[in-house]
Amino acid sequence: MSTPDLTSGMDRRHFLKISSTAAAGLSVGFFVPQSAQAANTPQLNVWVEIEPNDTIVIRYARAEMGQGSMTSAPMMIAEELEADWKKVRVEYATAHENLRTKRAYGDMASVGSRTIRNSQEYLRKAGATGREMLIAAAAQQWGVPASECKAALSKVTHVPSKRTLSYGKLAAAAAKLEAPKDVKLKDPKDWTLIGKSIPRVDIPDIVTGRVKYGIDAQVPGMLHAAIAACPVFNGTVKSMDASKVENRRGIVKVLNLGTFVAVVADNWWRAKEALRDVAVDWDVGEHGTLSSAAIMAHFKAGMDQPELAVARNDGNTADALSKSAKVIEAEYFTPYLAHATMEPMVCTAWLQGDQLDVWCSTQNPESTLAVAAATAGVPQANVKVHPMQLGGGLGRKSPQDFTRQAVTIAKAMPGKPIKMLWSREEEIQHGLYRPASLMRFKAGLSATGKAEALHIRVSAPSILATLLKLPLPKGVDGQAVACFNDHPYDIPNTLVDYAQRNTNVPVGFWRTVGHSQNPFGRECFIDEMAQAAAQDPVAYRLAMLPNNEKANRDRAILLAVTKAAGWDKKPAPGVFRGVAATDGYGSWTACVCDVSINAKNEVKIHRIVIGIDPGYAVNPDNIVAQFQGSVVHGLTAIFWGENTIKDGRVEQSNFHDYRMMRLNEMPKVDVVIAPTGGFWGGVGEPAQAPLAPAVANAISAALGKRIRSLPLKNHGLTLARA
Repeated sequence: MSTPDLTSGMDRRHFLKISSTAAAGLSVGFFVPQSAQAANTPQLNVWVEIEPNDTIVIRYARAEMGQGSMTSAPMMIAEELEADWKKVRVEYATAHENLRTKRAYGDMASVGSRTIRNSQEYLRKAGATGREMLIAAAAQQWGVPASECKAALSKVTHVPSKRTLSYGKLAAAAAKLEAPKDVKLKDPKDWTLIGKSIPRVDIPDIVTGRVKYGIDAQVPGMLHAAIAACPVFNGTVKSMDASKVENRRGIVKVLNLGTFVAVVADNWWRAKEALRDVAVDWDVGEHGTLSSAAIMAHFKAGMDQPELAVARNDGNTADALSKSAKVIEAEYFTPYLAHATMEPMVCTAWLQGDQLDVWCSTQNPESTLAVAAATAGVPQANVKVHPMQLGGGLGRKSPQDFTRQAVTIAKAMPGKPIKMLWSREEEIQHGLYRPASLMRFKAGLSATGKAEALHIRVSAPSILATLLKLPLPKGVDGQAVACFNDHPYDIPNTLVDYAQRNTNVPVGFWRTVGHSQNPFGRECFIDEMAQAAAQDPVAYRLAMLPNNEKANRDRAILLAVTKAAGWDKKPAPGVFRGVAATDGYGSWTACVCDVSINAKNEVKIHRIVIGIDPGYAVNPDNIVAQFQGSVVHGLTAIFWGENTIKDGRVEQSNFHDYRMMRLNEMPKVDVVIAPTGGFWGGVGEPAQAPLAPAVANAISAALGKRIRSLPLKNHGLTLARA
């Protein structure tokens, strides 16, 4: 089975460029944009603009797709700026401005729960720099030492005389000052904004319909495109007959673009309906017979290879296993998963001569700009990417295959703005799927049940090798073995190895990536070990955690969550519990789930207690929302999520056979936020990591038999109404 040649729009060089730390941009991080220099409104740096009426404009350089960082990131600037949050307005920064200023805004990608943890330092410094410039301007005006002045709530006060000046009155003078080279950041104990629950700045526009998503883009004279790619991945158009639709009302053009067909019309519905009647003969190549059964056989063959790439090797695992009093083994499996974002792939492109405008729901506007320019054949400086809100991303809107398609259509129709929108069927059947993964575990226990050896073998595709075309260090894809190669447990003999088994099914970054599936295997197998040792699963985990910083944080969040869940008290008759603990994306998480199962095999989830230690909790209310949303997304995948392959095609096509969780199935979710300080962790992705194993452990306890594969529908189980 060959590796797919994906056109994701992110080559290795570009990936390395945009993924490098944004700290590289700090040398120009306080560059004032050209537009601001020409305007009357003073800017202290690229992040902060202060209007004469005291309105503070803070720029947001990432994507907002429901994760709430359009509020949390500006909060960090406002904290150090000593801004009155009631006077703050948040605006998007743009990729073309970032290009012009040599990446003054740093990394603009919203991926990997990186927005807060990777940008918090330079955002806080931007705020602190602005604060010191405003204080210096006030001190100059009063003719007093800056040390006698203090900033708070968008005002500078001369402490001895109690004179005050608002930021709006100081901004013009402050903007003319040289930015200090070094600023002192506030001690966390002095924070007045960070750590408070602040309503998201975009909610009013969302609930009133004013917010503009990529799907809402409107340009005068705009045409609409519906597209169809080969149902077998990497297939091409052999021939096309559009005679049935070319003269229909509203149809403007039917395009054969090699790897896909597009119908352009005066509205999208006409384009989409006409597309059905375009006869396309596809060249499916060698993959037209691929099936899920063949893929599983391919994975199993990988398990039996004599030598595999080694991700971790402590002690002598083989020898320890041979000497253990008890050896237990198990095999776990997780399937391919489509992203199924609420808003499908959409991009509007308008090519006028050598100038290109793009309106796009993208998690990575810098990559959008680069791919759009390359596709149109114009300089990057001639491209503008207009920021739009995303109707969900989940990792799917970071690769740029849909941007390339839209610009390709626009290039074929120069001078005409084209909005290309995928149908739901196109979105589910032409995704970049979470890799399927086969995981084999073998543990050696002492006579008292102590874990002496652990061997974990993974057979799965590589996202890095296929999507990003990156070389794998020592042949290991870090996402394929995530939470295995860095598990916190004190098991002296640990071997983790990896069989790279790529197929023609394209894979990508699905929310939580390797941590969305590997904790299911690891933490369920830990429960199997505890059961074999006849020990309580929480006590068993705690006993295996050594005394080091990483394990102590695992211990702390596990104790906090199990205490909140009342683990020491017996659940009601017929109710069973499961537990799991994980760490990833710089944070520590744990989950306890209470379930019961009725005679119809309906699983009632009585309560989910799920918690996180992110170091610092910037906006606690938003963290709660992220965890609740993660439970919805996670339970959907756990119970029904599965993409199967038949005749080289994804069998599922819409929500009738790729089921979403419903409102009346939502269980009670209690979120425990237990920040211990000293570090900055992610929130949007780690929330999902402990959910699947906690649910599966509870269900296994209720059934009296072990669940080792997902989704649960394949075990005859469904989710009961709450």
